[in-house]
Amino acid sequence: MNERIKELAEQCYEYNEKEMLNTWFNKEKFAELIVKETITEMCRQLYWHGEDQSNNPSFYKAIDKTKKHFGVEE
Repeated sequence: MNERIKELAEQCYEYNEKEMLNTWFNKEKFAELIVKETITEMCRQLYWHGEDQSNNPSFYKAIDKTKKHFGVEE
């Protein structure tokens, strides 16, 4: 498994404060982190390749639609 995915997964373990030994994996949080990470990487690639909104508006629309589709807020 990719190291970054492992790091994201580690952020998704929740603890029951009353029972410190009882942990569970928050799948919804994991999915949201994966989508956020994907959008972040899309933006990085856009930045590094020198594209801007005037040159590639469809790329920005794809990012916005992805955010909206998954209900991810930044």
